[in-house]
Amino acid sequence: MPTSAPPTPPFPDDSFPADRFLLDCQGQTLNCRPGRGEGPGVQVMGILNVTPDSFSDGGQFLAVEDAVSRAAEMLSDGASIIDIGGESTRPGAEPVPPEDEIDRVLPVVEAITREFPEAVLSVDTYKPEVAQAALEAGAHIVNDVTGLRHHPEMAEVAADADAPLVIMHSKGEPGDLTAPREYADVTAEVRDALAQSIETAEEAGVDSIIIDPGFGFGKSHAENLRLINEIDELLTLDRPLLMGVSRKSTIGATLGTPDAPAPVDDRLFGSLGATAVGVMRGASLVRTHDVAATVQMLTVMNATLQA
Repeated sequence: MPTSAPPTPPFPDDSFPADRFLLDCQGQTLNCRPGRGEGPGVQVMGILNVTPDSFSDGGQFLAVEDAVSRAAEMLSDGASIIDIGGESTRPGAEPVPPEDEIDRVLPVVEAITREFPEAVLSVDTYKPEVAQAALEAGAHIVNDVTGLRHHPEMAEVAADADAPLVIMHSKGEPGDLTAPREYADVTAEVRDALAQSIETAEEAGVDSIIIDPGFGFGKSHAENLRLINEIDELLTLDRPLLMGVSRKSTIGATLGTPDAPAPVDDRLFGSLGATAVGVMRGASLVRTHDVAATVQMLTVMNATLQA
């Protein structure tokens, strides 16, 4: 594993090898080299929760037609990936049986695939059977919030489908992933845990691996901010990095206080500020509820860095 310091913006292409940073999504290539490319220079992943209880948009897109309409809006706004989730990971959320999650996710994947065959779809699940069904229905990427800890066989599902796999850092079991944890050195421990998940995925034959530090999952507000500021340390794993800070509690606490955080709907500009720092540190995929604003911010940011 490389230990030298990663490069700084605007990141020369030869710093990030094509076999790891150019992702093949069933014939569509996503350039995930940090800070490269036209437009935003970053792959923007729009969040589509088909759940009744997600913290920000729960219940809004349960009907298939509403979900497809939302996907169309995000694609038009510049999203390059739509991330579809059928189980909430908010604090206190109850785990969902696989069959219920499939019933939520599958019709949406099928409908978006029919309506927008060029769209790259990700399925946000830690359950192999849900991932398998979604991939067979047209999804391209698997996004596992447990980083293969809960079901290591998820790696085999991704490998068999030649699908890129997002491995997110978290601790604990589904249902308590956001519970507070203790860290002596959060960045070092997250990096080491992600390295273990990468090894598990590689042993199963996964070619394309994306790492996610798991902002908001069991870290304190200070630790979340530190992780954003030290994303470049995680790039020593030599994998594209996905960051997801959109509207999360750390943004609310920073704009307000931990006891009186800014409301979820008032966290856009704070989310954009944290995203900008993360991209400057080397994040090359951004998961967000607010696609249009994020794409606009990143487009100007990328143009400035490339000038």
